Amino acid sequence: MTSLWFNLALCFELLATGGFIVFIIKQQKWVFRCSYWILVTGFVFHTFFLGYRYYLLGAAPVLDLKSALSFFAWSVICVYLVVQARFRLRVLGSFVAPFAAFLMIISSAIPLSEGPVKPLFKSLWLTIHVGTVFIGDALLAIAFLAAIMYLIQERQIKQKRLGSFYSRLPSLATLDSINYYSIVYGFPFLTLGMITGSIYAQYALGTYWQWDPKEVWSLISWLFYAALLHQRLAVGWQGKRAAVMSIVCFSILIFTFVGVSLLMGGYHSFSSMGAR
Repeated sequence: MTSLWFNLALCFELLATGGFIVFIIKQQKWVFRCSYWILVTGFVFHTFFLGYRYYLLGAAPVLDLKSALSFFAWSVICVYLVVQARFRLRVLGSFVAPFAAFLMIISSAIPLSEGPVKPLFKSLWLTIHVGTVFIGDALLAIAFLAAIMYLIQERQIKQKRLGSFYSRLPSLATLDSINYYSIVYGFPFLTLGMITGSIYAQYALGTYWQWDPKEVWSLISWLFYAALLHQRLAVGWQGKRAAVMSIVCFSILIFTFVGVSLLMGGYHSFSSMGAR
């Protein structure tokens, strides 16, 4: 059953990605509407998959790399649907859907871990920690994608290439606004995720902080985003500087999410989590 829900989610999300790519080329509203509802359908199947996995495991379905990438893709789509309802920015889906589909493609290539889950992972604090961190990461992914779009659009304007692709992207002010609001809302979720993670560590390991590699890199990511948010709020950073810094911060965040877990060991590594 889990593989069926996963495959259906992957199929619809790939179809939606194709539709959004066609939309950014053709700029036809009916193509966007079809792609949007296909993505919503994929999101529903994806939700069923994660819900069923949670039921089977009795824990947040993020204990291996396959599940973590899938949950991240789900979080990105979830946040996109909220942002789309707020900003009504059709072209954003043409960047979000491929990003989520890319995560799902990698996830689909990794075998699913089976077997009993360690009791310490069956904690409500872990579920809260995972939920807040991934929603924060998803919001910051939207900020990253808006920054990419900003730099593309700015380059088009500077080179005076005011042709078809220029007209397909939003104004620089709109993209900067999306980047700003995504960071403003994403950073508190990231902060709450670190706090709940510390509470969970105290519950599971008897200490709030162990200088685990992922804890250290999570703090580094948090400090970079704190600096970016400070520059935006107190100094008035906007435009290209904010976009470039958003890309740098998100690169560190992705390394923390995947690279540290795979390369540096510690109790946050995927090899130390989940089924045994």
